[in-house]
Parts: sequence; C-alpha cells; structure tokens
Amino acid sequence: MDSLEERVSVFYYENSDESDQNSSDYEFDDDTGDSDAKRQRIFYWESQQAVLQEVLERSSLTGTKLRQEVCDITEKVRSEQGDLCLCRNKANVDACNSCLRQEIVNSLCNKGFKATLCISKWSETKKIPRGTHEYIEVIGNSSSSSRKKQLLYVVELEFRDQFEIAKACNEYRNLVRMLPRTYVGKPDCLKAIVRVVCDAAKRSMKESRMHMGPWRKGSFMIMKWSASIEKLASIEAASSTSNRYEVQSSLSSEVAHASSYRYFAAPAVAVT
Repeated sequence: MDSLEERVSVFYYENSDESDQNSSDYEFDDDTGDSDAKRQRIFYWESQQAVLQEVLERSSLTGTKLRQEVCDITEKVRSEQGDLCLCRNKANVDACNSCLRQEIVNSLCNKGFKATLCISKWSETKKIPRGTHEYIEVIGNSSSSSRKKQLLYVVELEFRDQFEIAKACNEYRNLVRMLPRTYVGKPDCLKAIVRVVCDAAKRSMKESRMHMGPWRKGSFMIMKWSASIEKLASIEAASSTSNRYEVQSSLSSEVAHASSYRYFAAPAVAVT
C-alpha cells in the first residue's frame, strides 16, 4: 500500500498541469460571470479540504496516548508558567514557548517517554533563507505487534500558527482552522499536511495578487522538522536490513542542518 505522502504527491502530480493552465483564470480575471473559472476555484478548495481531512484523520489514528499526555502536560504547565519561566523573557505576557517545550520534555521523560528537544538549523540556499526551529521529538515502541518497532513522533506546540497568513482568502483561513493547535503525529503525515497547506497558501496569495515569500513555501516549511523526517527514513532503512536499532546521520543531513538533542530519557514506552 502506498504511503500517505505518496498518495498526496500523486494527487498533486495529476492536477498540477491543469492547475497551471488555469491559474490565469483566477489570477487576472475579475469577471465574476466566468462560470468555468468559478467552478475550477470551487473544485480546488473543496479538493484541498478533502485531502487535508483525510490526512488529519490518518494522523489521529496513532499516538493517542502521547497526544493526550502532551495535552494534559501543556495545560498544567501553562497554568504554572509564571513561576516556571527561567529565560528572563519577562516582556512576553504569554507563556515562554521555549521554557514550555523544555518542561514538556522533562515531564514526558519522567513518564517514561524517550523525548528530546530538537533545534533544527539549516543554511541559506538560492531557494530558501537560512533559519532555525525548535520542536519536540519522541521515540517509542509500537504496542500493536509482538515484534517491537521504533516509532517516531513530532510534537509541534504552535503548529497552526506556522501557517497563518495575513490577508488570506476565506477558503485558506478555513483550511488553517482545520489544523490542530498542537501537532502530535508521525513525520510522514506532517509532510503531507505541509504539502497540502503550502500549496493552498500559494493559491491564496495568487488570488490576492500578493508575492509569496520563500519562507512560506513548502521547501522552507518542511526544513523546520527535517531532522525527524530524515531520521525516520534512516530508521526505516535500518529496520529493513537489520533487527538492531542503529541510526547514523546522513551526510546530506549534516550539510542541510544541525540538530541538537537534550533531555534523553529511559527506554521508550509504547505510544500508540
């Protein structure tokens, strides 16, 4: 069975030519009587919503225990954040997100999860600017099989905020509202979500005749969690050739970004 990311890629490949040919219809034509352009626009946004809904439903099928733990810890920590923040970021009335992530990692580790705080860094290229991003990664074991299988999860506390765009069309805003405030799921589902939403962002910007900055494109957005995405590929490659869990960082990963991991915990627990 094809992976979710492959299915999403096929969907976009089959519709890319038609989308490019019809882009001028909605980009430059202000005639609301153009029924063909209106139908194409309606079809596009309905398709985006349907694909995103499928991805989100698939993502919710795994990591239920971890997702609930993150939710409970986040609510508890946020209520106590005034006494917890140690980074001296007192100018921010809201909870310090960096301190919040650290405390969530500590709490997950105390509960037996193998959680790490990751800081992804990538260099500037011709297509994307350099940047850094901090998030949480959790590695656990599958509970649905007699043979233990390593499972990798990404925890992004400000997930929905990553895709907010000023002056976006209503359809795009509705799409973003479908996203969870906090993402707890596998990297492959994360890639699929980024693909869907960033393509919709591009469409929304064109409809508004606005320039799309490189930091809004999917190639930039996916770099924020690329360390876990590449680690997942390494885990899958290793598991297909050996029963031992031995993952080495690829050379391409070293060139693209550097990731630091802190707060290592005891052996992983089942998270599904």
